[in-house]
Amino acid sequence: MKKFLVVLLSLGLIVAFAASASADTTNVKFQGAYYVAGVYDNNPTLTGIGGYSRAVFHQRFRLQPVFQVAEGLTFTARFDALEKHWGDLNWKGGFTADGDQTSSRKVNTTAATNTNLQESIEMERSYVTFKTAVGMFDIGYQNADGWGTQFCDAAVTRPRIMYTTAMGPLNLGLVYEKWFEADSSAAADTKVDADMDTYALFGIYKFKGGEAGLLYKYYYNAYTRTLATPYKQKLNQVSPYMKATFGPVYLEAEVNYWFGKATEFENPVAGVDDVKADTLTAYILAKMNVGPAYVGGQIGYLSGNDPSDATKNKEVQNKNTTWQPLLILGGSDRNDWLGGRGIGGGVAGNTLASTTNKGTNLTIGTIFAGMNPTPKLNVEAVIGYAYATKKPWRTPATPGVAGNPATEYLSDKIGTEIDLKATYKIYDNLSYYVAAGYLFSGDYWKRDSATAQVDNDYVLMNKLELTF
Repeated sequence: MKKFLVVLLSLGLIVAFAASASADTTNVKFQGAYYVAGVYDNNPTLTGIGGYSRAVFHQRFRLQPVFQVAEGLTFTARFDALEKHWGDLNWKGGFTADGDQTSSRKVNTTAATNTNLQESIEMERSYVTFKTAVGMFDIGYQNADGWGTQFCDAAVTRPRIMYTTAMGPLNLGLVYEKWFEADSSAAADTKVDADMDTYALFGIYKFKGGEAGLLYKYYYNAYTRTLATPYKQKLNQVSPYMKATFGPVYLEAEVNYWFGKATEFENPVAGVDDVKADTLTAYILAKMNVGPAYVGGQIGYLSGNDPSDATKNKEVQNKNTTWQPLLILGGSDRNDWLGGRGIGGGVAGNTLASTTNKGTNLTIGTIFAGMNPTPKLNVEAVIGYAYATKKPWRTPATPGVAGNPATEYLSDKIGTEIDLKATYKIYDNLSYYVAAGYLFSGDYWKRDSATAQVDNDYVLMNKLELTF
């Protein structure tokens, strides 16, 4: 009953707000989307012994109303509803579909850790946008971690204050973000000044046929600053990008470099040094149109740590969930629809390499070709190869501990993948997507075990999506 009253109150506030806004304004614009997707993964653990398959339907309804309160003043909200697997009743707090099987906490009762699940209705964003004589302000929970191309981005929401102003073809902006507030944390009693904030300055220059941009971002992360072991993270990020069309050829590229202190101890410990950040990621894509067809290729590079040098961290960033060069290796759709399940983890206990859409220590190259036989149909084929930028060590040697030597992975080869995809527009706002991917697994998944058996994997995916 408590949950029902909370949902009813929330809906009442939305209706009341909409009614109040409509009385004073002339425009309320609703945008949204609904999709239902099915995915079958034949061998996500990549093991040749005791493997299993997974198959689910996943759906999400998203609504984003934009209230035009006055000229130059808008309020934007967004919420997701019933973002879940078909037939998944864990959000009800039980295993049956009985109406009284509800829980105010909405936790996964089948998991020992009681993992929090998606609310039946969950507010994602709410922010105000207003224009002034000196520029435009966006204040509130809004889209974050989306810069330049889709490479090394993540579709997340974060509280921000963003200021932008236009100077001819040049747009300049300032951003402040609050990532974490220690005073609101359950662990606040053990933390002192343990917030995490970022500050950014960016510029985007638009020209005929394209644009180029440069971002500088400073991260102050004291989330791990406890009374017992106080240390901070102070990072700098520099990220240029470009997008341009030259006749039938389209090019885009992005470089991201993080430097500073990945770990800075306030009270130095004997024999333990600060860790410097030295992380580089780079990406380039080229695509050429040939009549109704197109061909292209892309390469993404993400640096990896050298296990023999503990004074440098080349993996300080892990955002890479919007770039999808392949369905299995780097495919966030497959990962999301399966409920955050990666690949690997079943071979020789290889959990260090058990996740897809990795944001570090990964290099992927693909070649693709597609065609639009009709204005409503697109078909595409992709072949790609991935390897670990730096061959990992399973367990770096621990000084003074007998029987714990460093053991290097057998191989840096992650695998070769072939994908086939097709999208058909049933209506202008309704499309159906179907895809299949096959991964030839490399010996990287064996970790350091020469006797481990690695098998291949394939996925089948389809999605019906409505936008409005």
